[in-house]
Amino acid sequence: MSERIEATTPLWRWSGGESGGDWYFVSIDGEAGDALSAHALMERLELGRRRGFGSVKVRVTVGGSTWTTSAFPMKERGWSIPIKAAVRRAEGLNESEALTITIEPI
Repeated sequence: MSERIEATTPLWRWSGGESGGDWYFVSIDGEAGDALSAHALMERLELGRRRGFGSVKVRVTVGGSTWTTSAFPMKERGWSIPIKAAVRRAEGLNESEALTITIEPI
């Protein structure tokens, strides 16, 4: 059974510039980020390789919405998780708003 990680963090926007539209993410750091890093390390030891971009597959829940995506390591520290447009609409999420997210590495 996978560990469930919970964090409260603000929603932030990354603009794609000329390449396209905006993407929305949350940053996961602190104890929650350390738990994702530990999972990534164990996965790398078990598989003998990293996933693309060092990502970790996760099941994410925000409010009543649950979906599968990837968490990506950030250059500074911690992880970023994309928040789908359908989830933002369904949960009424706005940029800079703090949200509670449950993450289950899979």
